[in-house]
Amino acid sequence: MKPTLVVLAAGMGSRYGGLKQIDKLGPSGQAILQYSCFDAARAGFGKVVFVIRRDIEKDFKEVIISKVSKSIPCEYCFQDKDDLPEGFSLPADREKPWGTAHAVMAARHIVKEPFAVINADDFYGKEAYQTIADYFKTLPEGCTNQYCMVGYPVANTLSDYGTVSRGVCNRDAEGNLTTVVERTKIIRENGKIVFIEDDAKTEIAEDTPVSMNFWGFMPSFFDYLVRDFSSFLKENISKPKAEFLIPTVVDNLIKSNTAKTKVLTSNAKWFGVTYKEDRPTVVKKFQDLTDCGEYPADF
Repeated sequence: MKPTLVVLAAGMGSRYGGLKQIDKLGPSGQAILQYSCFDAARAGFGKVVFVIRRDIEKDFKEVIISKVSKSIPCEYCFQDKDDLPEGFSLPADREKPWGTAHAVMAARHIVKEPFAVINADDFYGKEAYQTIADYFKTLPEGCTNQYCMVGYPVANTLSDYGTVSRGVCNRDAEGNLTTVVERTKIIRENGKIVFIEDDAKTEIAEDTPVSMNFWGFMPSFFDYLVRDFSSFLKENISKPKAEFLIPTVVDNLIKSNTAKTKVLTSNAKWFGVTYKEDRPTVVKKFQDLTDCGEYPADF
């Protein structure tokens, strides 16, 4: 069974200043997620499922799906703020989506096979897709609670223009994830990498593996998302900026010995657009990748 790629494309893009999911960055106007789908197709993924907002549906279909569907089958679903468990109602002051774990949950009705999850605005590199596709092939039939992630050294995932949010990871001797903690403000200052929390700064090593939200899951993960979202809402529904995040759910599953998550590594180079100032660098990198033959100029 070929795995599915789930692309999280419902983010607000507030720090970037626009709809970066469909921003034209490649030599022929490609968005970052077009490169992701291209890489997934050549790694053997069977289809792509986009998680989007309803207000960008028309543009998304015209700009993205019309092109991506030529090389790999596509579906899409919506991350709706009012997609809540029974007994909960949407607070009137809730403006933001509920976070990455809620976005993945939106795909629960159409994804029935092993699947990878990525951000729409991150470039992960073709090797990363092959790495995760090969890992799925090693899992025995009937395996339900063995997941994986592709980790990147934190030093390779920073922006020159502000803080970034990353899941900081620790592994055991077998390469399984032991903890993943979302640090929402990571930055390089005075030659050192630090994360900021409650106005305190803590240094982290350059080679510390971090999650860039490139995960590999089995369909069982959807059940855990639904369960944990209810628990999250009981504590956070009145907090307008609280987010239900993938690393938090994975961390809970690890601590409860419910699932194992293998940390995979590859030679892939990550880059992305967190801030609008990142854009020129990304445009140049795509041009360089095209010039060296890694990607066709138009696809």
